[in-house]
Amino acid sequence: MDFSIPKKFSEEIIRFKKFIKSNVISELPGWYQHQQIPAKFFHEMGKGGWFGIELKKGQLLKGSSLREALVAEELAKVSPGVAVAMLAQIDLGLMGLLLFGSDSLKKRYGDSAVRGKTLMCLGNTERQAGSDVANIEMRARKVKGGWLLNGTKAYVTNGLISDLAVITAVSDLQASRNNRMSMYLVDLHAEGVTRKKLNKQVWIPSDLTRLHFSDVFVPEDHLLGNQRQGLQQVLTVFTYSRVPIAALTLGTAVGAFELALEHAKKRKIFGQTITDFQSKTFEAADFYAKIEAARLMLWKACWEMDQNQNFRQESSLAKYLAVEITRSVTTWAADIFGAASVIEEHPVHKFPMDAWASSLGEGTQDVQKLVIFRELMKRYE
Repeated sequence: MDFSIPKKFSEEIIRFKKFIKSNVISELPGWYQHQQIPAKFFHEMGKGGWFGIELKKGQLLKGSSLREALVAEELAKVSPGVAVAMLAQIDLGLMGLLLFGSDSLKKRYGDSAVRGKTLMCLGNTERQAGSDVANIEMRARKVKGGWLLNGTKAYVTNGLISDLAVITAVSDLQASRNNRMSMYLVDLHAEGVTRKKLNKQVWIPSDLTRLHFSDVFVPEDHLLGNQRQGLQQVLTVFTYSRVPIAALTLGTAVGAFELALEHAKKRKIFGQTITDFQSKTFEAADFYAKIEAARLMLWKACWEMDQNQNFRQESSLAKYLAVEITRSVTTWAADIFGAASVIEEHPVHKFPMDAWASSLGEGTQDVQKLVIFRELMKRYE
């Protein structure tokens, strides 16, 4: 059993750190001020091959999950908000197209999306449908040549800047609750689409947007996967996306932890540095151990995914453990900085808030425990 990172990935992460320094760190103050990430960032990500998906002979091919996890963790150490925008493009929008798009749709949109020229997102959550994914009310009515979509998606990451959206809607009112949804690829520039940017305090500078659809026409060939299988399909997308979200969450913990340690080595209180106090060193050791444990679980989930094995339980375990440690360590890090941490411009300020966001994305902790337990009980059937 080899726990080392392949040399190729290590070299790529060194290159990615340089990319972050050149394309992110210097730009962050402006992005935070305007609470928006410019399209140029996605273009540069695509140009550098950092999305980890490529188009070959008309087929979208996903690269190594471990590589993506390393990239997501590294970016989240600097800005979880930028990292989640990246992952919304890759693991929600593009993943829906990769898993369920027809060959013609992949050929039409795939190359532009992997180059970051066409931006994508996913909309499923509605005001009454969050953890209860099947409880959506958005309708898809069959008409000549396609469908008309009516309804609202409440909280869509990258919804303001995206060109295409993977959207779920009820297409068969007479079918059972688990078989009434379908999934569509929707042009967000189409007539009848309106967007409202929401005011949020987490995962800045990514946008969170309400998308409203009023008789939006979707061509017949833009159905993703099979009709009435939308619930199963969107849950599959979420299973895939939980792994990189766990990496983002881990990066949130590491970013805060490293800031706090650097400060603790320098800050003096009662004539000693913070790291001279055994209680604080024990706390740091405890947090470090839990970060390492969460990372091992994450890497196991990556390995399971890359081996084409069933990684449903591992993906939820990785996210659950990452959220548990991140909630604790980001608050601890803010405490280390004291009153300075409440200043919005302070580097540590964002981390506790972004840890909160991580606990909600791709399912709350209770949802993760539900998945973990259900998968566990399959062993006893």
